[in-house]
Amino acid sequence: MDILIEELDGGMWVAALEKNKLQGLEVDPATEEVRAGSIYWARVIRIDKTLDAAFILLDSDNIGMLNSGDLRIKKGGKMLKGGDEPIAKLLHPGDMILVQAKEGKLARKEDDLEHKSPRVSMNITLPGRYLIHTPFEEDSRISRRIRDKKVRANLEQMQKDMDDKKSCILRSSAANTQTEMLLREHKILSEMWEQLDDHVKTYGTDEPQLIMLGPDAIQRTLSDLSDRAIRKIEVIVMEHFQETEDWCELFAPDLMTKITPIEIDDPYGNLALFDHHDILGQIDMLFQPYAIMKTGATLVIQSTAALTAIDVNRAADTNSNFEINRLAGIEIARQIRLRNMGGIIIIDALKLKSEKERNALLTHLNEAFQNDPCTVQVHGFTKLGLIEITRARRTPTLQQRCESDVE
Repeated sequence: MDILIEELDGGMWVAALEKNKLQGLEVDPATEEVRAGSIYWARVIRIDKTLDAAFILLDSDNIGMLNSGDLRIKKGGKMLKGGDEPIAKLLHPGDMILVQAKEGKLARKEDDLEHKSPRVSMNITLPGRYLIHTPFEEDSRISRRIRDKKVRANLEQMQKDMDDKKSCILRSSAANTQTEMLLREHKILSEMWEQLDDHVKTYGTDEPQLIMLGPDAIQRTLSDLSDRAIRKIEVIVMEHFQETEDWCELFAPDLMTKITPIEIDDPYGNLALFDHHDILGQIDMLFQPYAIMKTGATLVIQSTAALTAIDVNRAADTNSNFEINRLAGIEIARQIRLRNMGGIIIIDALKLKSEKERNALLTHLNEAFQNDPCTVQVHGFTKLGLIEITRARRTPTLQQRCESDVE
């Protein structure tokens, strides 16, 4: 896997390539106002009893929404969690609390009629390369995204070898590393949280403010690909080169020698590094309402406010319906990942002959989504014969992140 780190109009672009085919794309646009994972010292401004939620002032410009189930408060040595009692009994307007953005937010566009407050949580998490530190959770566990029984069994053993270190979630990539590395990362993240907590207790004011930015495109990409072999990391902007080195020195020392600054004849051209690797055409195709497969089949992709519909068309493909659907499933997983689609996704696959083929296709789809960094659930066929999928994304879609017509 090759990683390319670029910049365009003040925004950061990070691409992951395998044999020069785009497998991952993360973008941090200059219009980003709230980044997923960012931590704020924030003020409760309103309680909505109907929604059982609180509206939180994150900084001078942004408001987040805290649902009751995302509430965490330490009182009398005990951790109070939301959901058991109405949020109005636990929080009041004017309270200052530490929250983390669970969703990203871009600057509002002039024609945006559905601009929502990003969801925030008091259940803070600090992600590393192999594990996630969860200071408000007493126990450690294995990521729910891992369904492979052998991988889970391996991680359970590693969990025991860590002397039952608490407050962490092991990621799938932990299965491919040594226990010493997990202990080292657990210590780094624990100390990071202690420093953050001490800072809030010592310097906390009545003014809402950003305390720590969430993972940027570089950090998200390197974390998401931590279970893949990375061949090289090419960087064209020296500021990003330094950031990449700093993160790798802390979480991925084995990647330090693979980071390379790249000089290009026209480094100030639009996405010059991507152009050098001839992947701009692949990126442009992600903004089209279709995708063309090598076999001749096509995917028609249409997004609405409620859901995304993907239609599988035979076109010039001469394979059987099952084989077309199987190959389409692999490409659909890739397109969903690259376009960062989320919510309800409906696939209209070609008609299959039997229940055996339908079950086999669902198995292939589950396997195709295993490398997705976001939680994906394949729910199965509806009564109309459509495949229903849900995906919980952490940032706005690629289309939204790349639109520049903001107020």
